[in-house]
Amino acid sequence: MRRFSGAVLACVVAACTTPPADARPACDLVIERGLIVDGTGGAAFAGDVVIRAGQIAALTDAGQGASAFRPREVLDATGMVVAPGFIDVHAHGDPLRTPEFRNFVTMGVTTICLGLDGSSPAGSEDFGAWFDAVDRRRPAVHVTACIGHGSARDQAGIGASAGPDAAAIQRMVDLVDAALDAGAVGLSTGLEYTPGRSADAAELAAIAAPVAARRAFIASHVRNEDDGAVAAAVDELLDQCRAAPGARAHLSHAKVVHAHDPARAAVILDRMEKARAEGLSVSADVYPYTASYTGVSILFPDWARPPLGTPEVLADRRADLLDHLRRRVESRNGPAATLFGSGPYAGRTLAEIASTEQRPFEEVLADLGPDGASAAYFVMDEGVMEALLTSEGAMVASDGSPTMRHPRGHGTFPRVLAHHVRERGALTLEDAVHRMTGLPAALLGLGDRGTIAAGAAADLVVFDPERVQDNATFTAPFDRATGFRAVFVAGEAVVRDDAPTGARPGGVLRAAHARAEEARR
Repeated sequence: MRRFSGAVLACVVAACTTPPADARPACDLVIERGLIVDGTGGAAFAGDVVIRAGQIAALTDAGQGASAFRPREVLDATGMVVAPGFIDVHAHGDPLRTPEFRNFVTMGVTTICLGLDGSSPAGSEDFGAWFDAVDRRRPAVHVTACIGHGSARDQAGIGASAGPDAAAIQRMVDLVDAALDAGAVGLSTGLEYTPGRSADAAELAAIAAPVAARRAFIASHVRNEDDGAVAAAVDELLDQCRAAPGARAHLSHAKVVHAHDPARAAVILDRMEKARAEGLSVSADVYPYTASYTGVSILFPDWARPPLGTPEVLADRRADLLDHLRRRVESRNGPAATLFGSGPYAGRTLAEIASTEQRPFEEVLADLGPDGASAAYFVMDEGVMEALLTSEGAMVASDGSPTMRHPRGHGTFPRVLAHHVRERGALTLEDAVHRMTGLPAALLGLGDRGTIAAGAAADLVVFDPERVQDNATFTAPFDRATGFRAVFVAGEAVVRDDAPTGARPGGVLRAAHARAEEARR
């Protein structure tokens, strides 16, 4: 028998004495007889969850909640798992344009973090005003956000220039500081992309200072994820945090591209473990797929990308560009491993386009240009990915969006539950849920979410562990997951029986450090 708090025991005792119905406290919902996986990583247990006014009012023994309270609704969760709502620490999308976020709610996600890979959310030049606008729009999920280093570079007037002077760096620092004050949960960098790739160690250390002052985190899409280069790229993130004691290091979408031996995951994991031994806080997120997804600019050399890659440069160095693209694509498993997700060739591989147009694939890419499309790249190993997914401090995140033509945008969380828990047994159910809830809540500083406990927010997922399934594929990337009986945000159902309800009870979750600063004022 699980031991409950004194307040909950009082409720159970009251239930056993069968008080008059009108003497029982009212509540909105009782989810009864479910298997509660509470997000802490502890063992699952049978019980009821009582919800009132958007919060978890109490936990009781199984079948006791409806007799201890007067619920407006009772949801029978027999045979179902009841878990905290999943928290996606690496998401994309625009809550002002697609506030329904059906892709997220239908895979159990109740909170998303935007502003990753060095790019602040669209329209968030003033984070305070943007947060207010999102609150007014009332999204279906809760929203947090990071300030992007690349966006701060653009705002500071630096763009892709190398070696900004002290005044320019200070402008960036001030922008980061203001965004964190407004409620941004951390800083993100995208060092593989323009303009972040122009930053040096001194610049990265400077912009980490306001993050360290709040003990917030830096989420980095590191400079190079290829086997043979990723070690130095991870070291760069760790060194950035070493230079700003207090800043927490978070590795975005951890992967080792081109590696084919699960042991190669150690190139990342050993560095993270050493950093923890030094006292650094280090974590990572992982999506459970062997294909990445990003712009085709990743295939182009620096000199061919904006701002250096002017039409004149590209024309003059056409032969060099074709040679680079041919070698780059062949090193990434060839043209059949590049599947376009946007642009004129969406839904077809680079090999298919080259065959149809009867010309070399490198010419297709050169004519498309570095900004011409995004694509999925099948360049990762399942064993390496699973080793990272199951490692210490790793949490599940989608790196997906409502419109992205990659199945991770609609299938990440149920895929972990179906494939890595139910089919492979690589994770226990409790551990997997912890990586989707308690761990990301701790990273984002969301103390009232990520666990099932009295007083916590009523963001909850009810799913069938034997039936939960991702259905999105690379050819049908928008197919919804199944197996979700209900998803609740602030106690209101946003999903019933795998279908969105259309409810939009979410809002902005500003960082705890911003709330503390406001209280001091």
